[in-house]
Amino acid sequence: MKWKLLILPVFLLATLGSVYFLPQAGQVAGTAVNMTLPQESGRWVFRQVPPSKEELDALAKDTEFSKAYCLSPRPGEITAEGQLVPDRVDLSIVLSGYDLNNSIHRPERCMPAQGHQILSSSDVTMKLKNGRDLTVRRLRSTQNIPTSEDRKTSVRFECVTYYFFVGHNQIAHDHLERTFIDMRDRLVHGLDQRWAYASASMWFGKLPWIENEVTEKEADEKLQGFLAELAEKQINWDQILP
Repeated sequence: MKWKLLILPVFLLATLGSVYFLPQAGQVAGTAVNMTLPQESGRWVFRQVPPSKEELDALAKDTEFSKAYCLSPRPGEITAEGQLVPDRVDLSIVLSGYDLNNSIHRPERCMPAQGHQILSSSDVTMKLKNGRDLTVRRLRSTQNIPTSEDRKTSVRFECVTYYFFVGHNQIAHDHLERTFIDMRDRLVHGLDQRWAYASASMWFGKLPWIENEVTEKEADEKLQGFLAELAEKQINWDQILP
């Protein structure tokens, strides 16, 4: 009977390991995501930023990046200088190069290097106005951001992050699921999908530039509204399988 207990681990090991023996190049299908970010979306204004040196060094040279911090005025909140007080969402869309093994990965792998300590993970499904569903992975974390060059001092923020992957005709929120889709497409169809990984993060709690404390519930609601609106516009849904 003991040998039966070994079947599942051996099968999984062989299946996962087989990805290294799959064809490394086949017909390439582009992602359904538009990598050109808008200047604004609804109440949100986009301020585009370049990828960090760490991102450029860690990923394949043909990886593409679209990154922005996005600001939306908080109704009725104005600073003493008369400036509008904004909410902030940090948006990142990373498009894999032709070497999928070195150009895209799950964010849980790189977030600790950005100061995040991940506390929990769950799935969230959002209903879009176009009638489609979008399921994303939700990460709850704390983030320490250095405030000095020697990194001896830092500020700590509570953070919520949502992410998902968009391929040529499918969307996934789980890295293992995305990997199995790639394996199937390479073996059965001789096809490589270029996947885009989209993530959006928002801080909450007592933030220095906001008078009233931002609750976790408020951060979730605003992130979901932001992502739902962005996904409807940036994804070619006619290309995505139902």
